[in-house]
Amino acid sequence: MPLPRTGLPVDDVLARIAELERNDVDWRGGRAFSLVYETDDPELQRLNEAVTAAYFPTNALNPAAFPSLGQMQSDVVDIVADLLHGGPDAAGFMTSGGTESLLLAVEAARNWGRAERGIERPNVVLPTSAHAAFTKAGAYFGVETRRVPVRDDYRADVDAMATAIDSDTVLVVASAPQYPQGVIDPVGDVAALALARGVLCHVDACMGGMVLPFLARLEPGAVPPFDFAVEGVTSMSADLHKYGYAGKGASVIVHRDKHLRRHQTFVTDDWLGGLYGSSGILGTKSGAPIASAWATLHHLGDDGYMRLTGQAREAWAQLVAGLRTTEGIALVGEPEVTLVAFGFDDGTDAFAVGNALWQRGWFCDQQGPPPSLHCTVHAGHVGVVDEFVAALRSCADDVRTSAATAEAAPYAATE
Repeated sequence: MPLPRTGLPVDDVLARIAELERNDVDWRGGRAFSLVYETDDPELQRLNEAVTAAYFPTNALNPAAFPSLGQMQSDVVDIVADLLHGGPDAAGFMTSGGTESLLLAVEAARNWGRAERGIERPNVVLPTSAHAAFTKAGAYFGVETRRVPVRDDYRADVDAMATAIDSDTVLVVASAPQYPQGVIDPVGDVAALALARGVLCHVDACMGGMVLPFLARLEPGAVPPFDFAVEGVTSMSADLHKYGYAGKGASVIVHRDKHLRRHQTFVTDDWLGGLYGSSGILGTKSGAPIASAWATLHHLGDDGYMRLTGQAREAWAQLVAGLRTTEGIALVGEPEVTLVAFGFDDGTDAFAVGNALWQRGWFCDQQGPPPSLHCTVHAGHVGVVDEFVAALRSCADDVRTSAATAEAAPYAATE
């Protein structure tokens, strides 16, 4: 498509966008079990629209020009660190999302290994269930990623991780929860291993960082120790644009102390523009996600997050119950938080069912191995679960009748 020769009126551009949007999933109706996180709070929507409009033109590259963004980022990091029992020495930065947070965790560990241990060929040891962004980080930063098989329950196999560690290991990884099956790794055991071997330990709580602290209070005993309260955990990531219900993209990476955080930052004067410092991968970035995260945290408060966590948990429990009573469906792993993965034990093609659901306006992630569908359940799914389960059963029957098969749809764009 070439650039239009003459500019179009605003109404014409908006009309074209509306036409394009007709093919998108109806996330406002709770039909997306991935990618979007919604609430029943119209005031939150109004707040985020106003904050985004006000801060979209700003640039968070240099908080000296926008001290409000510097203050808001500091406040957001402090709030998240407090929720994760970071203590008074915890320090971190906001990032553009979970992927950037995980990239920076690996980059910081690489730099720590160079500075503290003289390691020139670093490696990271992690379960096969850990997020793909860790492998991306390894490719970007020249760090070997050593993935080890998980246990039969899809949790990290600490003994296998221990075998994979050597003198060049700089980081071990646990997830709370891991994304594919929604189970929580044995963080205490992984962190103890890190302590014993003298390496760093990152807990990826991008999915659970804004759920588990509240779920632990809603359902005492439901959440095992997973955060900085566990000795040996040196850094964590938590996404605000997931169960924090802030606008995209807003995530936080928190280190146990500023000494560890300094390995994340980049500073140079090797050009003609003066001293340049950066806390993350991006340079120029809109201040809107920072302002959205700050505004959302303050609007919802502790009571709001307790309510939304309860709603998400209720919808998740309803979905799990519906799946357990649906013929042919087999859960993949034992779901713990607000995620669930399921396949079929009767030969029904999971990916064909996923495609059939999409034809009816429902979106689920398609993943494997094993071939399965994945649902991320949030507060916006209250009231739609029964409709989804009915659609799922109907689609599964159609696929069985037609004996349809399909390849998995990719999780993200590759072309």
